[in-house]
Amino acid sequence: MQLDAEMSFVDQDDVHRAIGAAVLAAAQAAGKDTGGEIVKITWHEAMNRFGVDKPDLRFAMELNDLTDVFASTGFKAFAGAHTIKGINAAGKADEFGRNKLDAMTDKVKKMGAKGLVWLKVAADGSLESPVAKFLAETEQAALKERLGAEPGDLLLIVADDWTTTCEALGTLRNDIGRPPVFEGPYRYLWVVDFPMFVGLDEVSGRPIPAHHPFTQPHPDDLHMLESDPMNVRSQAYDLVLNGWELGSGSIRIHQHELQARIFTILGISDEEAQKKFGFFLNPFRFGAPPHGGFAFGIDRLVAILAGEENIREVIAFPKTQSGMDPMTNAPTPVAQKQLDELGIRVLPPKS
Repeated sequence: MQLDAEMSFVDQDDVHRAIGAAVLAAAQAAGKDTGGEIVKITWHEAMNRFGVDKPDLRFAMELNDLTDVFASTGFKAFAGAHTIKGINAAGKADEFGRNKLDAMTDKVKKMGAKGLVWLKVAADGSLESPVAKFLAETEQAALKERLGAEPGDLLLIVADDWTTTCEALGTLRNDIGRPPVFEGPYRYLWVVDFPMFVGLDEVSGRPIPAHHPFTQPHPDDLHMLESDPMNVRSQAYDLVLNGWELGSGSIRIHQHELQARIFTILGISDEEAQKKFGFFLNPFRFGAPPHGGFAFGIDRLVAILAGEENIREVIAFPKTQSGMDPMTNAPTPVAQKQLDELGIRVLPPKS
């Protein structure tokens, strides 16, 4: 269900214009509102404001930074936290009893967060919560102002490292506020400047690429590749519609020297690189052009335009969740003769 587009002599803007025009034309051909111009935000902004890298722009409830509000707090759960953020589930206070609030707390803990602080805004403007007594009046006033709190609102706060805080609140934001796929306008956006690396390998200590190792780094960050790789941005991008990733792509490395630098950072020797990727690297020596591409998730676009929450509803021959094909009953046992022809040996499962 994937359609790949490969383009030569292009930069990101060229790819975005071509792909964006194609997707909007498809939506228009299906009789849908195109939603106007496709906006563009960075990965960091998406995470900071919405807590996810494929934000749904049909509703508000953005993440607000509260770190400065509680900079001198005496509340132990907030004291010393790297990042404190909150969201305002406007008008939702009465919808969430203690059982639902406890379930949300358990959910963010499973995601790695230390906990969840909730506060309900009473009719008189006061904050009702088990932790309200630990917050100074000035902190409570600043909190309500920062989150635009009104009577009947539910305020949710997470204090942890930046990534965990954003991801936990981003999940709650979607759980609470995201409308069904068939409701509201179509809001497209490009998410750009994804991180080049996602972490360090526990064994080697080397950076782990966020995408494939041929992704072009951001030109302004080339000087940090060796000295500060975790802050290097890539020229990778996603097209998002109403919280669904419609596809992703990147501008690729076409310079032999830069590709060699990336492999060195990843701990891939020249010999290993040639053995694994020689077919891809050899053209670099003959002057490969700047190039990039994009992979369309056709089934996802069709599902949204059809108002379906599950892409299996628009796939002609969907697999079950176990990976079985109900039409052909695949996967089926393979004959030993076929395995022998392919040089494959099947080992029994480890006990």
